[in-house]
Amino acid sequence: MRIHYLLLLTFCFLFFQTVPGADLLTGLGHRSDHYKCAKNGGTCHYSSCPLFSKIEGTCYGGRAKCCI
Repeated sequence: MRIHYLLLLTFCFLFFQTVPGADLLTGLGHRSDHYKCAKNGGTCHYSSCPLFSKIEGTCYGGRAKCCI
């Protein structure tokens, strides 16, 4: 029965990796751009920014704008 758990664990490590090239150790300490935008008081929008706000960066890997 223990060998089944070992095989299942190996299967999970091999086939359910997060992002290619992003190891667990390199991802530690890095915050997403969405988190940085929200921490600075901004909001993420896929469309244009609301009135009286300006673009201060990107969100979701560059797919959206961070509006402050």
